[in-house]
Amino acid sequence: MQMTQPYIGIDIIEINRIRNAISRWGEHFLKRIYTDAELALCQGRPESLAARFSGKEAVIKTLNPPQFTVSWKEIEILSGGNGEPVVILHGQLKNQARKLGVGRLEISLSHSRKNAVAVVFALAG
Repeated sequence: MQMTQPYIGIDIIEINRIRNAISRWGEHFLKRIYTDAELALCQGRPESLAARFSGKEAVIKTLNPPQFTVSWKEIEILSGGNGEPVVILHGQLKNQARKLGVGRLEISLSHSRKNAVAVVFALAG
């Protein structure tokens, strides 16, 4: 299928929400949301984890999956060769992207002392 419309998603989160979730649920929270590669990349830094959480939310908003539950680990946000964030999709969400005609997702992540934000654009391909 060819993309017939642009797809975009944005999300913002307070970094303290991630800090609090880690404090309350620890490894259970981290292993439910993030892949091993993401955890290794972020090295426990709450601002990096929050940016990736926001990125995952923005991906979901971009692809607007139908009636199925998305696993957080179906969305993986790693670093490319120049340190830029790269989205890798797995499972049902990868199939949803193909169905929409999405070739790749471009993502931008940023954070301040209090908030993390992500913007995702879907590109045809």
